[in-house]
Amino acid sequence: MNIILLGPPGAGKGTQAQRLVRERDMMQLSTGDMLREARTSGTEMGKVVADVMDKGHLVTDEIVIGLIKEKLESGGHPGGFIFDGFPRTLAQADALGQLLQDEGQSLDHVIEMQVDDDALVARITGRSTCANCGEVFHDVTKPVPEDGKCPNCGGTSFKRRADDTEEALKTRLLAYYKQTSPLIGYYYAKGKLSVVDGLASMDDVSAAIAKVLGGA
Repeated sequence: MNIILLGPPGAGKGTQAQRLVRERDMMQLSTGDMLREARTSGTEMGKVVADVMDKGHLVTDEIVIGLIKEKLESGGHPGGFIFDGFPRTLAQADALGQLLQDEGQSLDHVIEMQVDDDALVARITGRSTCANCGEVFHDVTKPVPEDGKCPNCGGTSFKRRADDTEEALKTRLLAYYKQTSPLIGYYYAKGKLSVVDGLASMDDVSAAIAKVLGGA
């Protein structure tokens, strides 16, 4: 099963993707992670990525599609793939659809995690993550334990993203709505789109996604 998680920055896509990886043996394909991995891999594609990034140029859609192609052909993840952060534009959506078709695969579901912008700003500006394992915490809804240790890995170092400020987040939201929101209509027209409440509790969001994917 191949799915796309859509939603603005901070909607919880990464958290839900991690759960799907654990529970359904899926593989999360995050554009940023793939680029960082490729840059140090030593492969031909990795050398191309390193050259582009070292020159300060933007990585092209063709390069990202090439990285995704490598992952699709690597196997070893019977649960399928979660596309996180890609596609962001209609051109990328077309390219991904063509790649899946060429690989004899399909896109099964596109899940939009809907949020209220004001609530999202409140959520994000209080967010921190474990520097060791990436577990997400929040000053109000899920504070770091009093003993200062991550319950997931025992780590004691926590960090906030430099761009998790109200001003920076609103800039990121504007970019999302301009570039990515057209994908909502695109996938709706293809009969692939499902919507879940991204501001519900993590467990409720997980349950809603499981219902879409056909399992409790």
